[in-house]
Amino acid sequence: MADLLDRWRAAARGAGAKPGADTTRAGEQLLARWREPHRHYHTAVHLTAVLDVVDRHAGLADRADLVRLAAWCHDVVYDPRAAGDANERDSATLAETVLTELGVPAPAVAEVRRLVLLTAWHVVAPGDRDGELLCDADLAVLAAPPATYDRYAAAIRREYAHVPEPAFRVGRAMVLTGLLALPALFRLPPLAGRWEQPARNNLRRELATLTAAGPPAD
Repeated sequence: MADLLDRWRAAARGAGAKPGADTTRAGEQLLARWREPHRHYHTAVHLTAVLDVVDRHAGLADRADLVRLAAWCHDVVYDPRAAGDANERDSATLAETVLTELGVPAPAVAEVRRLVLLTAWHVVAPGDRDGELLCDADLAVLAAPPATYDRYAAAIRREYAHVPEPAFRVGRAMVLTGLLALPALFRLPPLAGRWEQPARNNLRRELATLTAAGPPAD
């Protein structure tokens, strides 16, 4: 986790955290959340994957360090039993608290909060390059090779192990249908050109499996 903490400290400094602020401790506290035992997909592995996309395409953002901080915070609160966008709202509030304590300027804190909230529904206004990069990075797994995508879908099911199978199928199908209804899953042209069609293929394949499956065996 040392590399992740280095990346956290660099992003916080780039966003204006005060010298001497206990940035390392804050990063460790965030990482502890990402490593909670009930997580199977929304883990530090997912965080790393999102940061990797942001780093590779940082030139497409207006303020890449704020996108990085939003990546750190976007799923930092994750309760599979929470309703609606409660996790994203709570994550945004925690981001605001942590970054304010580190001395990050208020406009930057507000922007990170805004970015985190975008990941609830992945609806981004045209020209919002920072929002586009964060949301594209968050959804990158959808365009993974089929075997990797299937492992992602299985991990999501484990996170929702408390939900009975029929109810899970209905709820997951609604999520997939909502994603497929978006005009575009990916917004930034370099990413959309490579990822849009593979992602839609994966989503349709999973949706077909969910809707074709019969009731679970006794």
